[in-house]
Amino acid sequence: MIYNELKQHGREDFPFALYKMTSLHPKYEMAFHWHSALEFIRVLEGELELTLDNQPYVLKSGEVALVNSETVHGATPRDCTYECIVFNLSFLKTNNRACDGFIDDLLTRNTLLCERPQDRGVVELVHEIFEEMRLDCEGSSFSVIGLFHKLLGEIQKKKLYVSHLQAASENEKKVVKLKIVLKYMRDNFASDMTLDDMSAVAGLSCKYFCKFFKKMTGTTPVNYLMAYRVERAARKLLNSDLSVTQIAFDCGFNDLSYFIKTFKSFKGVSPTDYRKL
Repeated sequence: MIYNELKQHGREDFPFALYKMTSLHPKYEMAFHWHSALEFIRVLEGELELTLDNQPYVLKSGEVALVNSETVHGATPRDCTYECIVFNLSFLKTNNRACDGFIDDLLTRNTLLCERPQDRGVVELVHEIFEEMRLDCEGSSFSVIGLFHKLLGEIQKKKLYVSHLQAASENEKKVVKLKIVLKYMRDNFASDMTLDDMSAVAGLSCKYFCKFFKKMTGTTPVNYLMAYRVERAARKLLNSDLSVTQIAFDCGFNDLSYFIKTFKSFKGVSPTDYRKL
């Protein structure tokens, strides 16, 4: 799926959240989405096929990626365990222009972080942030904030960033069009939706739309929609007492047997068994 995520991550007084993604997590397959927050990703085991604004990467164990704000991103895990930190960058502002200017440029996307840093010191700092977030104990908030400031300093000193104008290209127009379609799919996933409907929203012919969507996301519009519906169903299975039949209808499936078959194809187990995990 692709959608604009508006969720609050972490607490109001500490807007940093750590998520560990295993095959049991409803969002294990990272549907395409974007948000104003920044996100760090690291792979613990296996491989993660990650796409950032139509740029594909393969992350292996020990590797990290930095996702800029408003970047459309999604990922497919391959026997993979990975972690994400999603955070509000503005919380790191210091009321000191010497530091805040760089942060403001990142917030406004005048400057973009290098998405796949190769500098050993920077990568080690990212891992330190993950480990400190894992502790989640008294005093760790100080350490996390301190490590983030140190990381930003290293990135600025080593110029591991690019200007937005330098990064701008025809690809941005495609990303904007993709965001429009993804938002439409997210807002209407529970309703009947045809390829003609999606194509019309994108302002493209049905044939060209399918090629465009596959090139941008690596999957077809129909498969993406099914994956998103299954993800929403998985969340309801874990977080509600609704019947499997009701969840199927609530998530856009008009046929229970088809829902069960589709859910199993994505999750490897039936909806009923998934609820028991």
